[in-house]
Amino acid sequence: MSPTNDAASLDDVLVGEAVLGVYRQMFAALARDSGAVVDDPEMVDVAETLLAAFADAGEEGLSREQMRYVCRHHPAEVFENRLRVLKGLGAIREVFPKPNQLRYRASFTSVVGLMFIRRMMLDGGQSEMHRLLALEQLNVADPRMTAEQARAGAEGLARAFRLWSVELVTLTNGTIEELREQAPKLWGTEEILQRAERLHGAILRRWPQLDRTCTDLRAAIYAYGDASRRAAARLSDSAGTTRNLTLLPPETWRTFARTASREELAAVLEGFVFDAPAPWHEPAAVVTAVEDGPRTTPPRPAPPRPSVPDPGLSEDASSDDAAAERLRVVAEQVLRGRDRVAVEEVLDQDWTAARRLLADLSSAHLHPDLPYRLVWSDGLASRPDGSPTWLSPGVFERTGP
Repeated sequence: MSPTNDAASLDDVLVGEAVLGVYRQMFAALARDSGAVVDDPEMVDVAETLLAAFADAGEEGLSREQMRYVCRHHPAEVFENRLRVLKGLGAIREVFPKPNQLRYRASFTSVVGLMFIRRMMLDGGQSEMHRLLALEQLNVADPRMTAEQARAGAEGLARAFRLWSVELVTLTNGTIEELREQAPKLWGTEEILQRAERLHGAILRRWPQLDRTCTDLRAAIYAYGDASRRAAARLSDSAGTTRNLTLLPPETWRTFARTASREELAAVLEGFVFDAPAPWHEPAAVVTAVEDGPRTTPPRPAPPRPSVPDPGLSEDASSDDAAAERLRVVAEQVLRGRDRVAVEEVLDQDWTAARRLLADLSSAHLHPDLPYRLVWSDGLASRPDGSPTWLSPGVFERTGP
């Protein structure tokens, strides 16, 4: 913990919470109640500072004034509270048990406990499990070891593997945030399984009468292996293609965006540098750049032409003249000698016949040799009782002789 009064960063808070989490888990079975476990990282920092000072002081120990000077960066009430608790638990004792004792010494057990806790915090107990399996392997090879001792060791390992597998199953079925926090418990799974299987085989070969105990141990080992693989698979899926477990999952970002205040949302982007907006380019310059740019695909070649001469138009080309003449007759029937007529008047009939007539008028409008034009105006009229129901105003007119 930093002795300054600056606001703690997010990393400091996460580290402090990790330390407290390990402390709570390890001492939960020994605590008289929930208040017996520390809930402030600063309290842990005071204890570590005092134990480090006792190690440097040697056999003379430290006085109360010297201990306060070492912890001068912490508030006085915090120091007094931690000193009272450490003295009550035996972590700090008088050098000589007599009245008005002024010098104190630290317990070796407390220092080793802190070292053990720090090691547990790094990988969630993986290293301790490796040490326990290695120690049991040495004990099995010791000729002085009895069958009852081997039974007790195997039962303890089976109990540890069962609890471990239950915890991994719970993490797999829980939130992805909690699984990411406990990711160190999935490291080195294959090596632990191999060590455990070798130990199981060694116990069974030396003491065949422990077959039932070894069966329970083997079942616990396999349950741990299955649970760890499922947890690792879910953790790998949540990491995405980047396989970066330091990235927060989308659920965390969405929760933060819904619950954070305006100031908290603004603080997320504080310190980030964004790219400047692209400069304005003239449209002509953009067109020129696109035309001059390299083409990703070559132009499509033209199909080969036949070697035989072109015979020209076929004899049924006159059919187009017949169609044009038919359209001329239809147009003149609609106009009835007038130069223009409203489309509403022409289409005021059954829609089946009206749509055929509208198709002929459109064809006459599009024919290049016919002097007729179909002009539509803006707007759309609704005629619930008419046919057609929707109609745009327009005229059909003659454009030439």
